[in-house]
Amino acid sequence: MSVRYRNFQPVDTDSLLTLWDQARTAGYAPVYSLAEVLASCNQDHAITACDGDQIIGFAVGRVAHEQGWVVLLMVSDTHQGQGIGGRLLGELEIDMAKSGITKLSMLVADDGKSGVLEKAGFADLKHLKYFEREVSVSEKEREILTNLGGRVLARDLWGKIAGMKNEKEMLERRLVLPLADSRLAETFGVEPPKAIVLFGPPGTGKTTFAKAVASRLDWPFIEVFPSRLSGDRNGLAGGLREVFNTVNELENVVVFIDEVEEIASKRKGDPPSPTQGVTNELLKLIPTFREKPGHLLVVATNYIRALDDAFLRHGRFDYVIPIGLPDEEARLSIWSRYIPAAALPNIDLEELVSRSAGFSPADIEYAARKASQRALEQSVYESQVVTKESSTTATHHYLWAIGDTRRTVSDEVILEFEQDIESLGRL
Repeated sequence: MSVRYRNFQPVDTDSLLTLWDQARTAGYAPVYSLAEVLASCNQDHAITACDGDQIIGFAVGRVAHEQGWVVLLMVSDTHQGQGIGGRLLGELEIDMAKSGITKLSMLVADDGKSGVLEKAGFADLKHLKYFEREVSVSEKEREILTNLGGRVLARDLWGKIAGMKNEKEMLERRLVLPLADSRLAETFGVEPPKAIVLFGPPGTGKTTFAKAVASRLDWPFIEVFPSRLSGDRNGLAGGLREVFNTVNELENVVVFIDEVEEIASKRKGDPPSPTQGVTNELLKLIPTFREKPGHLLVVATNYIRALDDAFLRHGRFDYVIPIGLPDEEARLSIWSRYIPAAALPNIDLEELVSRSAGFSPADIEYAARKASQRALEQSVYESQVVTKESSTTATHHYLWAIGDTRRTVSDEVILEFEQDIESLGRL
């Protein structure tokens, strides 16, 4: 046997495909896809092994930041155990060395054959795992998102919402579960939701929950600002229509409209007002939006009673979900976020949590920043001697700030909210 080793040529592609199919049939599990392998054959480094006129093996690699990666190492079944794999690796290394690599690496499946790698001097590094994920947004979709001001959010937003157990559980079960696994939902006859309403007092985190749902699903997030669309050449109604038509080009997306009562308020009086025209347009857009799988519309309102009756009618929104003030666990998390790390061990958090009942997240943030400012001023202008206690915030600063902060949500608003849950909530 006289085996020759040469650089890959385009005419070798059919032989590579044949060996690829043979290997897959035999149970070989390549790490890289066929498309990636072919791309590297044509653009990076690839060595072909030939026995006469028969092509019997390939070694393919690419270079990134002075490190060479073996993308594929494959030898036909008829030529196994003859040292061809090792020679292919050697020839590939020589070819890749011209690019200045200092390390040559290869990833293999857990059940992959590694004997040839060990013979070639590769070390099996323990406790290493290979992870991969599909890119959720294509290049074309990214362009659409950019034009609409949308983005793909960080994947940890859901976990960052502390407390609010009931709300999180509701959203997880009603939204995330059927949307994340639509096939499973279908087997149980569950239609994934297409549109929901989040309602509650101002500053309770409705926007945060909408973003967290998008993050949990790993779907792009687009927030529609009616105020920005009002300057559209076709008016607000035309601007809304254009946005929804463009969104239709995305495979998956969460569309969010905050303070939707501004464009979907109760229609009354003659002649029709411009606002009524926008409400009518939105009412027409929602059914069309619902036809596309993988799309979720989330609208939020502080004043659900102000919404048009037709807007809340069954068939448009699957759920009408209340988002209330933060519970004790949530208030603890919010306080901890805004208290300096150096001061945190000496702060009576339980007292702050207790005294800030009825505060919105925005109220707590305001009080925390107010306390920090007061502590700074006292340390600079009032303290004769700077001590450890006077060099940072203390519990009394926060208690003072709590007492000096007017709640965003009054008792009357809370009472109305509880009534709305009973009369308008749809869970």
